[in-house]
Amino acid sequence: MTAPAPLTFNQTVKGIAEFIEVAIHSILYIRQVYPADLFVRRKKYDTPVFQSRHPALNDYISGAVKAVAEELVSGNVDKVMVVIKDKDQVALERFIFSVENMINVEAFNKDTSVEEAMTARTLGQYFRAFLVKLAMADSQLAPIIVEGDLSFAIVLELRDNLTPSAKRATEPPPWIPANAQDTTPGADDKAELQMIRAVNTGVINLSLAVQESGAKLEREKATANARKAAEDALRMPVGTAKPSQVAESSRTPDIGGQ
Repeated sequence: MTAPAPLTFNQTVKGIAEFIEVAIHSILYIRQVYPADLFVRRKKYDTPVFQSRHPALNDYISGAVKAVAEELVSGNVDKVMVVIKDKDQVALERFIFSVENMINVEAFNKDTSVEEAMTARTLGQYFRAFLVKLAMADSQLAPIIVEGDLSFAIVLELRDNLTPSAKRATEPPPWIPANAQDTTPGADDKAELQMIRAVNTGVINLSLAVQESGAKLEREKATANARKAAEDALRMPVGTAKPSQVAESSRTPDIGGQ
């Protein structure tokens, strides 16, 4: 039996782009950006996944991923991010797909197998591990505390200050400038980064991490402090309250009969 051929450059790009699209749907589901009933259960890479069934949302995601793939073919991509935001457009979480091209491949050679690359089957197994770790990471992240609806954006960061390309010179690129706070350089000093998974395909390195913004962590801390204060007040024995803790503490509690 002939051994499976290693990946070509174009196969690697196609595989990574396809995985990013699956992962975006999974992120929107597990972080509850949209109601759970907007998604249907599917199977990909031999593991359960959830996919949006809203046509407009699916078109937006697939269109963005197609544009990402075009930049991957050119070797221009540094990071692709899914940024989850509140109703005031404050970035709360960034899911960061980092890309690193390991080899330079001429255009005429991009459909030729790369000797040191893994096979398509092995790459699929790695993507399965990514999705399993992504689901586990959900339980390790602080809950998103917001009033109102969440939203998200797909953000592309290119290498060496490059600008997005267009299919034809007469057309604008399919990207608009991102808000500074949505980008990795725009993250505040209090943001916390958690690595999820990484793979070296032999052609392109891919890693996935999630970053919780300082704004989100501050909200979670304030909520936890308020909850603790409320629990402490409920546990406080009668007669031990300080004047600053009870609105009418200057009155002696009337306990028992008159």
